[in-house]
Amino acid sequence: MKNVEGIILAAGFSRRMEKFKMELSLDGENILERCIEGMENVCDQIIVVSGHHFERIQKITSNLPNVKTVVNKNYERGMFSSIRRGVREIKADRFFIIPGDQPLVKIETYKKMLEIDSDIVSPRCNGKKGHPILFKSKLIKEILKMSDDEILRDFIHKINDYKLDVDDVGIHLDVDTLEDYKKLQKYYNEEYCER
Repeated sequence: MKNVEGIILAAGFSRRMEKFKMELSLDGENILERCIEGMENVCDQIIVVSGHHFERIQKITSNLPNVKTVVNKNYERGMFSSIRRGVREIKADRFFIIPGDQPLVKIETYKKMLEIDSDIVSPRCNGKKGHPILFKSKLIKEILKMSDDEILRDFIHKINDYKLDVDDVGIHLDVDTLEDYKKLQKYYNEEYCER
């Protein structure tokens, strides 16, 4: 057993996109499926936290092995409310957290992060931190003491994370706008299709 789980945050509104971004296509699969694929080889279970468009998320995840979809009824309060909902499901010693619109993190990044024995591990590329973030489960009680309105970054600064340098631009690539989506597609085509 790997004794590692993953939390994918997929509860938001996709307000700045014309379409629901979890369903956007990336070479025949949607963004959420790609995000799940990125971590499935290093996690015993993946918890997808949904809220807005729960039925559409569940349709994507229903037939995927070792994936559990849960509802955050407070998703309108922001991302930290989804984190708090997700950590309630964690049973492993460690867990990753990643937004569902970051589908191109390399498997090597996940594996390198797991080699580090620290309470929190953050990947860093070209001097800038990104996602996923790896936590030890002993921190769950502290996370649950915080309010839905707080920010994960503040919690990480309080604990002091280990910053792991990786060669992976994918830790920065999320999809908030149509322009972001075009950048993601371009990077995918260059990194994965032209080799």
